[in-house]
Amino acid sequence: MKLSQLMVDISPLRLSREFRIVFVARLVSIFGLGFAAVALPMQVYELTGSSLLVATVHTTSAVSVLAGTLVGGMLADRSDRRRLIVIGRASAVIGFGALAVNTLVPAEPWLWVIYAVAAFNGFLGSFSAVALQAAAPGFVPRDRLPAAGALLALNGELGSVLAPALGGVIIAALGMGGNYVVTALLSLFTTVLVWRLPRLEPPEESRAQPVLTALREGAGFAVRHRVVGPLLLLGLAQMLFAAPQVLINEFTDKVLGGGPTLVGLLYTAPAIGALIGSLTSGWAGRARRTGALLLVAVALCGLAVLGLGASTWAPVAFAFLVFLGFGQVVEEILRYALLQSHTPDRLRGRVNSVWTAQSTVGSSAGALTLGGLAPVIGAAGAMMAGGALTVVSVGALAVAFAGLRTAQVLREPEIAPAPATSPNSNPEPQQEKQ
Repeated sequence: MKLSQLMVDISPLRLSREFRIVFVARLVSIFGLGFAAVALPMQVYELTGSSLLVATVHTTSAVSVLAGTLVGGMLADRSDRRRLIVIGRASAVIGFGALAVNTLVPAEPWLWVIYAVAAFNGFLGSFSAVALQAAAPGFVPRDRLPAAGALLALNGELGSVLAPALGGVIIAALGMGGNYVVTALLSLFTTVLVWRLPRLEPPEESRAQPVLTALREGAGFAVRHRVVGPLLLLGLAQMLFAAPQVLINEFTDKVLGGGPTLVGLLYTAPAIGALIGSLTSGWAGRARRTGALLLVAVALCGLAVLGLGASTWAPVAFAFLVFLGFGQVVEEILRYALLQSHTPDRLRGRVNSVWTAQSTVGSSAGALTLGGLAPVIGAAGAMMAGGALTVVSVGALAVAFAGLRTAQVLREPEIAPAPATSPNSNPEPQQEKQ
């Protein structure tokens, strides 16, 4: 394979003006949110000195994101998606502007404003995220979906690596209030940018459905579809068992004998691997057995976690975490292509919201799973158990679901089930003709 074929495929950026807008807007948004993610916990801790209150801000935001994702997914299939994207980005302008005012006024900042903005931005900001997920696949040809997924993963990894560090620099230079002003201005820029998208109206039949029927149909499709349903189970297994970040502090202290510097390096390692995986993802668009490759990628994630738990030398642990990040981004690229190509456009908002909600809950459940095992069998033992369970889960799903094992990225739209128009309807998703 030539080096040019291995490097990330940027053809979606060349082919689609709309995808270029989405790519730039998402990248800028990720940086802005990264700046805020540094400032919010820092400000709460400065005001209260309580790590518990810092955690409750995160919890407030997470609950709001979960609720906003489910509501936004339904709305994305019933109304103009561009309007939802603009609402989400405009809400960030208002929220971060309020935080800037709250911080820059002469009096001590009000803690309740921080909680209110966390809930406000979490709920309405999710509208933008889900609507973008639903709209983006329609901006590129279907055979470029893996490339589009790789580019979206790439800007996510760039943001996750660079934004926190830049946020700290901005706070040091401009103060907490200056950080919020910069974040509000970035949000304003993305609001103007996404307004340049065309109107993104869903199919007319989606609007006629009663709300409860629409919710039931979206969830039913996601669960029963021969590819989408197993994709959700595979993602859940990975989140439950192959997410060792919660154990890194204890593992570094008790097994590797390191301190804060090593902890920071180990936390950075998966992002480095993911960045490498994104930059070398050109092969993904030519892959034919996408489902089988996806199963392999998740199994490799499990093996990486297993190897991490067995490591007693810091460089080896670092290498396994880089390998884990690489596998995770390959899984993300392939899963994105399969999920979007097998989901009819009129259901994408609801199906993507189910996936996002599962990711939100699954990440927390995974932290509790491995965190709960650590006191019983140690951090290293919990990692090895989690890695082994991941591999076993992949094997079980591969045997149980031939649809996932043989899945490919569809080059033509799959026939969607006819929308239900009454609460008594019970639509069954039609299967793609082979």
